[in-house]
Amino acid sequence: MATRHLSTRPAEQQHRGRFLDAALAVLAERGVAGLTVRAVAEQAGASTITVYTRFGGRTGLLDALYERAFDLLREELRAVPPASADGIADLVHVALAYRRFALASPARYGLMFERSVHDYDPDPALRSNVVRTSFAEFVAKIARVSPPDVVAQDCGYLLWTAMHGLVSVELTIRSQSPLDDWFIEPTETAQEAMYRRGVEGMITGLGLHR
Repeated sequence: MATRHLSTRPAEQQHRGRFLDAALAVLAERGVAGLTVRAVAEQAGASTITVYTRFGGRTGLLDALYERAFDLLREELRAVPPASADGIADLVHVALAYRRFALASPARYGLMFERSVHDYDPDPALRSNVVRTSFAEFVAKIARVSPPDVVAQDCGYLLWTAMHGLVSVELTIRSQSPLDDWFIEPTETAQEAMYRRGVEGMITGLGLHR
């Protein structure tokens, strides 16, 4: 979709993906503080004026990057194993894919779900669209295992907030010096097991079943 500062002329969108890949690379390597128009232009081997031409400025670039990040999340969620007869297991696979996506690039995840860029607020229409489309399949998987009197969208929201909370705390702890007496051992196995336990506990609490 066209964002508020992004031209829809084909000639100006031809190489859009190249600049967004560059922006994702800058974000992963330098974090939010390093995500400037100049840095993206240098990463893409282009001039800053070219970025302004394609995206209309920094806000347009951030809108497009925000949209691209959600596209990548949707691809990650779609890459889970095909639907099986075990709807709960399928739902857990999606939840684990969500965690993998967040851990792969904390800066990208922060751009999507936090105010990591303090003066950037995603375009409301864009935000509504990417959230709705990215989580549509997630809600559909919940609908498969929801009792008749349960609203799948409500369960989706509650389960997502639990997932988001668990992974956000994990990201915060990972970014700090390790503690000898923390609740979870600082290993991938232990952390994934705790995340899975939290997700499965929420699924049970919501009354979802196979």
